[in-house]
Amino acid sequence: MARILIASQPIAGHLLPLLPVTQELAARGHELRWYTGRRYAARVRAAGAVFEPFTLARDFDDRAFGVAFPGRDARSGLRQVQFDTQHIFVGQLLAQVRDLQALNREWPWDVTLAEQTLSAALLLEELGGPPCALLGVLPLGIRSRDAAPFGPGLPPTRGPLGRVRNAALHHLLPRVVFGAAGRDLRAVCRTLGLPARPFEPPTPPTLLLQASVPGFEYAVGDRPPQVRFIGALTPPVPPGLTLPPWWADVTRRDRPVVVVTQGTLATDPRDLILPTLRALAGQDVLVVAAGVRDPAALGALPENARTAPFLPFDQLLPHARVFVTNGGYGGVQQALAHGLPILSAGTTEDKLEVGRRVQVAGVGVRLATRWPSPEAVRAGVRRLLQQPGFTRRALNLQRDFQAHAAPQEAAAHVEQLVRGP
Repeated sequence: MARILIASQPIAGHLLPLLPVTQELAARGHELRWYTGRRYAARVRAAGAVFEPFTLARDFDDRAFGVAFPGRDARSGLRQVQFDTQHIFVGQLLAQVRDLQALNREWPWDVTLAEQTLSAALLLEELGGPPCALLGVLPLGIRSRDAAPFGPGLPPTRGPLGRVRNAALHHLLPRVVFGAAGRDLRAVCRTLGLPARPFEPPTPPTLLLQASVPGFEYAVGDRPPQVRFIGALTPPVPPGLTLPPWWADVTRRDRPVVVVTQGTLATDPRDLILPTLRALAGQDVLVVAAGVRDPAALGALPENARTAPFLPFDQLLPHARVFVTNGGYGGVQQALAHGLPILSAGTTEDKLEVGRRVQVAGVGVRLATRWPSPEAVRAGVRRLLQQPGFTRRALNLQRDFQAHAAPQEAAAHVEQLVRGP
């Protein structure tokens, strides 16, 4: 039995994929603690770990980022990525390292499993702390000669000219686009006595568990050997959940089911859900709007629409034909694991990168806007329903996902890290 620390930002899309891995590690008899925000304490305990709160690091509620980080909600696209990078991820680094150092003195553990944006766990390893595995819950952003830097959603380019472009962008982007975050990161490194480094998605020295399959990520020739694709991670259903009274409409199979969701972070229904309901009203489809916190905010629903605050994707997606999303990475992986073609909108957080991968993999249509018009949504859904190539390529990826048992694979890799080389 090993002592394992789980670590995550208190952000649903970053934390929830760790739950099934934590449950698997707990079932294998390991002693677990989980460092994150207080909003998720009950979920942490239910998964089998002892909750450890942010102490020096600023705790926050991911349903209201603007409260803890004023000015964040007024930004979108790359400007929001810049803000998040500087203030939420790099801005919390030093305090999170100090929290982890204090916890390690009290409860020395063997291995850390952190989601990729809580890179304080990697800095702790550099300082002589426990070895760290990262869980990739965002598109794979490791530096590559065959791809542009992570952030603006640029397509990959290979060959001599493409590599010249990529090298120039890798030089410029950390300095120009992420210059403020890079400056703050260098200050953190000086304080900790660590070598300075530019800001870019971290590459763990030993193990990166990517919650996807290679066919969704860019085909690059220099991917580090420590990257392990494990397939999709499906968060457990909250206890006490009951299916809505209209559930039989989903399983009736008398018309195609189109699922639309805005995930757990950028949840204003005016962005994508309402345009989708308007786009498909009167069409011969059933539209299911998943994850709407306040269904009353949608007003009167069209006859062919249904909604609920939470719907279990493992039960909903097998009945669907199309997945409409603002580009949350986890939701897209679950949709592809069910062989669904994707209509991807969204420009906040990592969604530019997700949408570009949907396009490059040929598994869907990229709208590249946070506020698509009903006409654009209707045209995109029609393409996905009428052009079988999108579904065929999604089904090809589904077979890749079916070759994985993500929680078991992740737990086995972490156990190997405990045992050492």
